[in-house]
Amino acid sequence: MDNLLSILTYIAVTASAISGALEARKYNMDIVGATTTAFVTAFGGGTVRDLLLGRTPVFWVAAPWLTIITFVAATISFYRLESISNRFLATADAVGLGLFSILGASYTLQLELSPIVAVVMGVVTGIFGGVLRDLFCNRIPSVFRQNTELYATCSFIGTWVFILLHWLKVEPFFASAMAATVIFVLRIAAVRFKMTLPAP
Repeated sequence: MDNLLSILTYIAVTASAISGALEARKYNMDIVGATTTAFVTAFGGGTVRDLLLGRTPVFWVAAPWLTIITFVAATISFYRLESISNRFLATADAVGLGLFSILGASYTLQLELSPIVAVVMGVVTGIFGGVLRDLFCNRIPSVFRQNTELYATCSFIGTWVFILLHWLKVEPFFASAMAATVIFVLRIAAVRFKMTLPAP
């Protein structure tokens, strides 16, 4: 299980770093701004999760290669992905959302905490990097705005799917893959079809 979580972490961090760097470039930041935004996007949610759960050192401090991968992914994204940035941004963001949500729930269940807490930690881990990314870009986080495409809701639903599969004793790899896929598909569908929560 630990190996699986490590692999998911590396994939999630890479996807989120790409998302952060591409978003920063849209706001005309330089490479310093792009890499900084990539770092907070990749590490923000997991850092908050680890601090709330009392897991120290936080995940990226305990795995220095994550910092190197984040820097490399951000630099390549900033300089080499200009022609496909709009398409790639939504995909990278959805991958990060799905994987980080499942990681948050997984680490919480390892501590034998309540499934409700696991869902909350899943959502926090999934969305908080994106919240920080938007704040660094000087805008209200998209997850908090009216009429924005479903974001936290995708994480919430997919994390409950993971909890259910965990209760049913489904093998961890398949449970993680299925739940992360649910989140990814929901997020991509929300962007594609402009699916939003009801406005007041």
